[in-house]
Amino acid sequence: CKILRCNSEYVAATLHLRGPDRGAAFCTALRSYSLCTRRTARTCRGDLAFHSAVHGIEDLMIQNNCSKEGPTAPPRPRPPAPNPHGFESLDICDYEQSFLYKHGRPPSFQHCAAFGDPHIRTFHDDFHTCRVEGSWPLLDNDYLFVQATSSPVAKGSNATVTSKLTIIFKNMKECIDQKVYQAELDNVPAAFQDGSVNGGTRPGGSSLVIWERSPGRHVEIRADYIGTTIAVRQAGRQLSFSIRAAEEVARAFTEEQDLQLCVGGCPHSQRLSRSPRGRGRVPAETAQVLCREILPVEDVYFQSCVFDVVTSGDTNFTMAAHGALEDARLFLSDAEKLHIFQ
Repeated sequence: CKILRCNSEYVAATLHLRGPDRGAAFCTALRSYSLCTRRTARTCRGDLAFHSAVHGIEDLMIQNNCSKEGPTAPPRPRPPAPNPHGFESLDICDYEQSFLYKHGRPPSFQHCAAFGDPHIRTFHDDFHTCRVEGSWPLLDNDYLFVQATSSPVAKGSNATVTSKLTIIFKNMKECIDQKVYQAELDNVPAAFQDGSVNGGTRPGGSSLVIWERSPGRHVEIRADYIGTTIAVRQAGRQLSFSIRAAEEVARAFTEEQDLQLCVGGCPHSQRLSRSPRGRGRVPAETAQVLCREILPVEDVYFQSCVFDVVTSGDTNFTMAAHGALEDARLFLSDAEKLHIFQ
């Protein structure tokens, strides 16, 4: 059974494809992948990896609106492998490539965000507005620790905003040294705490990289060794955090690591209503007009925007919700999950 060869050819054809413009080339690669599996069907009928690949291809064809009829690409030449299975030619610090090779399908991903008041979108698409003053863990698993520190948005207010983010990429022997990233208000650096911009001197050091998207305002950290991308932004007087994490990575924690806002959302005692009572610093009608200009869909991002502008009086908070929505648009594989209505 040569299903692993089909898998690796598909990986080679799609490794360079990124972003929303990959459509036609991605569909061509999928049709080639499907053709390769059909050619191995007779010898692979009893192989679980074969059946997993067939089902995975069908799902991806549907998700990407790919036609079963159309051009296919000849398989790319593969470098000679030191052993018959080719495992040695894999980059173990490329999570997506390794997962696809082992399982015959791409990994699943989950998305979490914390922005504004803070508002939390969990990995399970629950949505909470939180008080959570002080330091709280957003993530705490075998690979990542992320802590958000919040302070009151205004004197005497129940609402809080994230004023500091600490992200620890835990030591991974084969790929990276432990790296710590820290952002504070008016200090969103494009480097880790030790001044580096990658995972260190190990062979897989380049599988952890930090990019500056907007100087002092927006950085993106790509951790390819765990199939994870993180965005950190500052909008107005608050920081926001967004993550796209491989499902296997997001679930890699024990019962002792049960307090994670990205997993369980805010504790019940810390949740706030997004309908602020009493007089705000900006009239609700004014906030709605401002938020509607950049958030035309009245979903939870719109509601959060209105809440933040009314509560803080800072019109820059419209950009916090807008940035979170743009990250979700980029990080969510299922476009139908983008908007949440409550």
